Amino acid sequence: MSGPMPLEPGPGHGDAFAARLATPEVTLALRLSARAPDGTLALRVPRAADDPVDVLAAELADRIGPAVHPYEVAAVLESEGLTGDQIKERYGHPDLFSLAADLYGRVPRSFPQPPPGADPWAPDHVRCALRGALFALPGLAYLLTGQLWHGERGVYALVAAGLLSWAWGQALSHRAYLRLTAGRREAGLTLLVGAPAGAVAAAAAGLAVAGPGPAALFAVGQSLYLAAAGVLLVCGKERILLATLTPLVAGSAVLPWWDPGPALRIGLPSLTVLLAAVAAGHAVRVMVGAGAASGAGARPRLVESLPYGLFGLSAGVLVMLVGQRQPLAVIALTVSMGWAEWLLYRYRGLSVAALRAAADETGFRLRSAGALAICLGGYLLPLVPAALLTGTEPGPLVAVAALLWTALLLQAFGVAWPPAAVALTAASGAAATAVLGRPPGTAALLVCSGTAAALLVVAVLRLLGRPTAHA
Repeated sequence: MSGPMPLEPGPGHGDAFAARLATPEVTLALRLSARAPDGTLALRVPRAADDPVDVLAAELADRIGPAVHPYEVAAVLESEGLTGDQIKERYGHPDLFSLAADLYGRVPRSFPQPPPGADPWAPDHVRCALRGALFALPGLAYLLTGQLWHGERGVYALVAAGLLSWAWGQALSHRAYLRLTAGRREAGLTLLVGAPAGAVAAAAAGLAVAGPGPAALFAVGQSLYLAAAGVLLVCGKERILLATLTPLVAGSAVLPWWDPGPALRIGLPSLTVLLAAVAAGHAVRVMVGAGAASGAGARPRLVESLPYGLFGLSAGVLVMLVGQRQPLAVIALTVSMGWAEWLLYRYRGLSVAALRAAADETGFRLRSAGALAICLGGYLLPLVPAALLTGTEPGPLVAVAALLWTALLLQAFGVAWPPAAVALTAASGAAATAVLGRPPGTAALLVCSGTAAALLVVAVLRLLGRPTAHA
């Protein structure tokens, strides 16, 4: 079909058209109606209440209203299976297009909004809760074994091994996720090589600081567990990782009432490390056994994962500085990581909703800023009473938490170097002042982390406040 629709009766239709107008059911007295609420003027044609065309218009109003041309109404009528004889005998129109034009004129235009689509970033509540627990529960190992290795060199050894494990684990996780786009086998091979190498490097750092002894053995166990846990988290095996912590949780639960003795204090954490290592090995073996992907593309460069490793190192230093004076604050921070991940998903979901609702770029920027305020505020506010209940100073804890969350948000959108550079600068400044002892207390940590968090908030507003970042 092409060309304009004839709205006047064509040759041969004059007599029929005149005869129809002469019927008593139809009046030619067109009157101009009052203005509608929106200021438009409507033409109304009074007709009999039992007019079959009116009945048809009422039945198909929801499908005729959104039409922008009578041809669309004609398509609706065709889908209803109306025949030419029915159109002539029942509705008194010579053809389909005449009836469509009549219906188009009778039904007011209505353009309902489409139903809201599903949130593509809906968070997995159970998974996020599990991750929060998985970040915090390994700390129970220090309660069980602390009296066996406690000492200044032992603490430094665990810190050195832990920082290296954090940095290596962040970089390895990023590289494994990149390789997942090429196939499970490629990601499995990355983990097969990278996880043991990271564990060996972290254990060697702990051994170099502590020297031979119990502290070095504990640093080795810590390094093995963190490497295995990183593999299981990349593979999405949170429940399995939680199950491997059962011996550690059971041993720590009885400490207020019973001393398990040196054998169990060593054996239960060792069993947890063994179970985690076996589970990680099985997960990697399954991934490596998967078929090779076709068209995997070029292997990503190692430098692409470097900013993630630097951020992991910076985050470890900042958390260590918080725990140096306020150990209980670290517990609150680690437990909050599951809530932090949930809010990262919510920010992305709110941004998609803002993208659908905003009419222009300015409107989207305002909605995006509101989403950031809701999510960042929702993460930081619960930390204030948590810090007060544990007798810790809330300022440094909240500043570090804001830095970590905004950096993770930028990383989730592929912005890696700016948060890594800002976090590394803040960690270096806070660590330097802690070593020099000037100024005393946590003022330097508060200033460095707070300034870095403010810079990252500006970066989020600037980089993620654009619609193209969420398209």
